[in-house]
Amino acid sequence: MPMETAVGSTNLWSGEIMKNFHLDNNRDVIAGIGNALVDILLHEDDAFVARTGYPKGGMNYVPSDFADKMLSFSSNKPEVVPGGSACNTIVGIGKLGGTARFVGKCGGDSMGELFERELRNSHVDPWLMVSPQPTGRALSIVTPDAQRSMFTFLGAAAEMSADEIAKCRFDDAAIVHIEGYLLFKNDLIVSALKRAQADGARISLDLASYTVVESSKTELDFLVDEYVDILIANEDEAAAFTGYKDERKALEALAERAGIAALKVGKHGSYIAHNHSITKIKPGGTGAVLDTTGAGDLWASGFLFGLVQGYSMEKCGRLASACGYEVCQVLGASIPNAGWSRVKKIMEE
Repeated sequence: MPMETAVGSTNLWSGEIMKNFHLDNNRDVIAGIGNALVDILLHEDDAFVARTGYPKGGMNYVPSDFADKMLSFSSNKPEVVPGGSACNTIVGIGKLGGTARFVGKCGGDSMGELFERELRNSHVDPWLMVSPQPTGRALSIVTPDAQRSMFTFLGAAAEMSADEIAKCRFDDAAIVHIEGYLLFKNDLIVSALKRAQADGARISLDLASYTVVESSKTELDFLVDEYVDILIANEDEAAAFTGYKDERKALEALAERAGIAALKVGKHGSYIAHNHSITKIKPGGTGAVLDTTGAGDLWASGFLFGLVQGYSMEKCGRLASACGYEVCQVLGASIPNAGWSRVKKIMEE
């Protein structure tokens, strides 16, 4: 059962928020750091997912030939689009009209060119390093229940180094958003966190996947306490991180680690904890779902954009929920123009 918590309630738990949260009003850039990937989206059934040998619903790193092998077993036509968790979030921010930047690494190939072109078309400033390795890709298998199972070959993205990130500057960034998938390269994520913190940006971390959290729990505990200002998770990720399946306990545990904690609970909506209060956000739309690919990424788009615009937590959450709903109505992580028009009505209120 979801929590029943009144919007704006105070003193909701006995613990203490560990960090204060504020944004520099003189900055408006939201920068994302993550794996630059091309998404391959495929509709299949549970039996097909079982054939992969991996559990349903997680994210797994696979060899370069894995996607081709699985596609050879399918009679369905895949859709190929630019992707990657932080990239999806930053593209959404660009579409909303925010000042957006993405930092990543591609191959010097046609997929890399496609990736950069689509960023610019989405009003995102691309800070892309180039590798002799091919551009990374992620196979997302979407089952009839709209769940996705992800299989990632990082390619060029895996070669983004701590030294390269250390040379970037974020002194014009209000928020630097980092995807949890970078936890698999500890030196890289530490460099990104240190660089963003040194430049005075607030740091947002999306926990990305329960499998990421389970495999990186020790490092994650330290990094969240030391660097993270905004912590975003769904119920599975929150349970893996906090040890609590109960939503209220999980949210309280998240809120004691970061200035703002957001817990996404699917069809029940979401909760935002900030300054000893919890804001409950209703789910967007009717609850009907075609594909959950990018739902969490686009939720973060709306939420982070709203924060930089100075919206209330309730309005940030409603905007986030609308973005998450709209992307669930289409295949892949790209909201069509009609969907963005509906989302932007919330901004006009």
